[in-house]
Amino acid sequence: MILCANPSAQFHSHKAEIEQAIRQVLDSGRYVLGPELEALEYEFAEYIETSHAIGVANGTDALELALRALDIGLGDEVITVSHTAVATVAAIEAAGAVPVLVDAEPHYWTLDAEQLSGVLTERTRAVVAVHLYGQAADMDAITEFCRDRKLALVEDVSQAHGARWKGKRLGSLGDIGCFSCYPTKNLGAIGDAGLVVTGNVKLAARVRMLREYGWRERYVSEFAGRNSRLDELQAAILRVKLRHLDEDNAKRRANASHYTESLAGQGFQLPSVRPGAEHVFHLYVIKLRNRVGIMEHLKQLGIQAGIHYPVPVHLQPAYKGRIRTALTMRCTESLVDEVLSLPLYPELGPEQIDEVVRALKSFTCQTLDSGLLE
Repeated sequence: MILCANPSAQFHSHKAEIEQAIRQVLDSGRYVLGPELEALEYEFAEYIETSHAIGVANGTDALELALRALDIGLGDEVITVSHTAVATVAAIEAAGAVPVLVDAEPHYWTLDAEQLSGVLTERTRAVVAVHLYGQAADMDAITEFCRDRKLALVEDVSQAHGARWKGKRLGSLGDIGCFSCYPTKNLGAIGDAGLVVTGNVKLAARVRMLREYGWRERYVSEFAGRNSRLDELQAAILRVKLRHLDEDNAKRRANASHYTESLAGQGFQLPSVRPGAEHVFHLYVIKLRNRVGIMEHLKQLGIQAGIHYPVPVHLQPAYKGRIRTALTMRCTESLVDEVLSLPLYPELGPEQIDEVVRALKSFTCQTLDSGLLE
């Protein structure tokens, strides 16, 4: 079976280091907010090329606490994109704010910056730029929009750990950056974990307090916070994986290049890399017709593909009819019917990629023979 993502393979590739790190934590007697987390926060801030990193329980919390640190809450509007994980919007609502959704752009499938002005109101306080599938959203246009209107810019980097925009690490470009470290991510824990980064010392201090009940002094809540602490085991595991992140991202890019070269001219829309972006291919997503048939064909051959995402946020039952959107969501509503994520992770070998490519080509040949693509 070729899996779409394989966090177990990632564990086995760094098994000795991870097991040693876990043993050290178990022997230390410090399990929450200890030296491993402090070291991870220092190392991750250095890696992202910013001054502060704060470990939290998961990526959704990272976004919620970032918004709350910016004093964004009840009645404030936050603009983001509908073609994203629902966690992005769930976090906005968890902070008490109102999500407003725009369409994706047709070539790179990230937030369409041209729609931002059309949904702007006097209550707009921030934009959450989602760096989808492993590459940057249009940060020049989004940054200019936020700067000119004095809006906060929050980066959701949950699918783009290590990626760059014009030489700068994603997460360091806005006011604050948020990362999920769910096991399937480019930098994945063995469980839930998240990180917040910022170059603003006041925002960093506020996130640290928000993640633990609003404490500056233990047991004294200066404001209402919550419990969103990243434990020592996950911090230790992430420290191991962070040391290998650039190498693993290089393997992802090599695998993506293998797919692109092998699938050229086969009738699929392949991923486009934005000029100025360094893509880290969290996912290798193609656009195609007859997705149901292709997925079933792949499944029969022992190949698991994924859909990211099958329903846009604005059409999900929990949100449909109550979230304001841009006037047109045409690109998003087209993508959800046609995108397919092919297997991709650092440990995926070229022979397995060739097997996936052969399966796709064999389906194409079958449908051409039967006239289904005419």
